[in-house]
Amino acid sequence: MGKKLTVYMIDGTAYGPRLSEIGNWVGKAVYSPRASINKIMSRSEFDNPGIYCLKGDPTDDAFDEKIYIGEAENIKTRLKQHLSDQNKDFKELIFFVSKDELLTKTQIRYLESRLVQLAIEAKTAQIDNGNSPSLPTLHEADISDMEYFLEQIKLILPVMGFKFLISSTVKQTIENQFQNNKSIHETYFIKTKTFKASMKETDQGYIVINGSEAKKGLSKSCTETYRNMRRKLVETKIMIEHNDKLIFAEDTVFNSPSAASNMILGRNSNGFTEWVNKKGQTFKEIQEITNANTK
Repeated sequence: MGKKLTVYMIDGTAYGPRLSEIGNWVGKAVYSPRASINKIMSRSEFDNPGIYCLKGDPTDDAFDEKIYIGEAENIKTRLKQHLSDQNKDFKELIFFVSKDELLTKTQIRYLESRLVQLAIEAKTAQIDNGNSPSLPTLHEADISDMEYFLEQIKLILPVMGFKFLISSTVKQTIENQFQNNKSIHETYFIKTKTFKASMKETDQGYIVINGSEAKKGLSKSCTETYRNMRRKLVETKIMIEHNDKLIFAEDTVFNSPSAASNMILGRNSNGFTEWVNKKGQTFKEIQEITNANTK
């Protein structure tokens, strides 16, 4: 079932501050580049309690963004502190408040703790929080409300350009996904006897299966993008050393078959021809057959 997301451009420009709401949700999101924050600081949303995320450039090139997650009983007061702090070098802000202004201190602490936890588990961005705050005690009904609030936050964040909750790995097993998602296609295998590796194409992306083997080193031909990708996978222990190879410790999501095959083979490769099914047909051939059948 779809959802209606309303985005209001506060100053009428495509890259300026924006207000976002989802139909029948009590919350709202306010996004702003750092340069525009002072221009909209007088808005009433800034005087509310809420949860906020600051995005800046990562100090580790393996990641695309650095994220700091915080909570405040008054967003404006906390942001003024961050703006005057030379150590908080961020470029973009997004924060979430309740339209009925009924979020309590304990509830926003719960949201902060859950967001930090999810961000760390996603292994996608460099998380600037020193540690993960503990979950406060909430009544069961409040937990249900906050988890629903969190689900809406997760929908809005990537639309506003914050990708840190888009997981690099898959927590649900591939077998369970297959039972629940009929759009999952067949299994592909890397076309080499040197490494045993398998991949599935899903709605989430191209998933290299837990236990797949990969070359430990990278060839000189590998681009900087793929070198950073490999370093991130190793640093986050998604890929771990095992004898003379690397092993995928989790089901891992890639955005293309070639990105997946590059990480397996340790060199630039064409994933459309490197991945084959059990009949020996390449990924490219299967795609061509599928496209022909849908015409």
